[in-house]
Amino acid sequence: MSLVPGLGVLKGLARTLRNSVGRRQTVQYPEVVQPISPRHRGRLVLLYDEAGALKCETCFQCAQACPIECIDMGGVDTKSRFHVHWGPAEQYAERREESALRRSGRPVPDPTAEAFEPLDTGALDGILQDEDYDPRHMLRILARTQETYGYLPVAALKHISHATGAWYSEVYGTATFYDQLRLAPPSGHTLAVCRCPKCAFHGAGRILYALEEVVGAPIGGMSPEGAVRIETTDCHGDPPDAALVTLDGQPQGRLTPKAAAELASRLRAGHAPRGRA
Repeated sequence: MSLVPGLGVLKGLARTLRNSVGRRQTVQYPEVVQPISPRHRGRLVLLYDEAGALKCETCFQCAQACPIECIDMGGVDTKSRFHVHWGPAEQYAERREESALRRSGRPVPDPTAEAFEPLDTGALDGILQDEDYDPRHMLRILARTQETYGYLPVAALKHISHATGAWYSEVYGTATFYDQLRLAPPSGHTLAVCRCPKCAFHGAGRILYALEEVVGAPIGGMSPEGAVRIETTDCHGDPPDAALVTLDGQPQGRLTPKAAAELASRLRAGHAPRGRA
């Protein structure tokens, strides 16, 4: 089919002409008020795609962009581990009040709105003070928090959000974006490989490929029996003369792809790892 020059412009003008003489769809509110059901509560019904998944990703962008902060969003993270939300309820803890739950249309009590586990924030306060409560240091704050607690508890993310002034959605988004950060307590052994350019020059890519072959999972995944998890780490720009590989946070020194694969095999078999200088 040949293209006619200017045909698209003519089609656009024709559509404009039809819409200009057609029925107006816009309701001039508040001059014109549409009939509303007496039981209407303004609750949105989320749409599902053809695969049966929610189209809304609960990214909180509409809530944080709302100029009058009237949007209160709630959801469960992608692995159904804990409840996350954004809105006035985050600031005033209204979600834990039965009246607020009823207004939102949720049954009472709501198990997903249970309070997160308490946390001793003494060490976290020290980290925040060292980083001058600067949200621009968020990645470093989260990394040091994980080193302290072993993972990133929800209470820690909330505390970081309130202390730095950063939106909770930003803190949560940063924590879920980087593979080296985890939101659940670690189980089994963790093998981590730094993927910075210097470590990649020393063969980090080949080591990581060998580990994935033996473990049977990509970065962030775990072996089927739950013995070994593969993650990434950071040498902070100061790698040794070999790619940085850690086992449960301890550097393993020089490791070739074959040696890394043997280490992962021993861990999966339940044998104690051999120490390395």
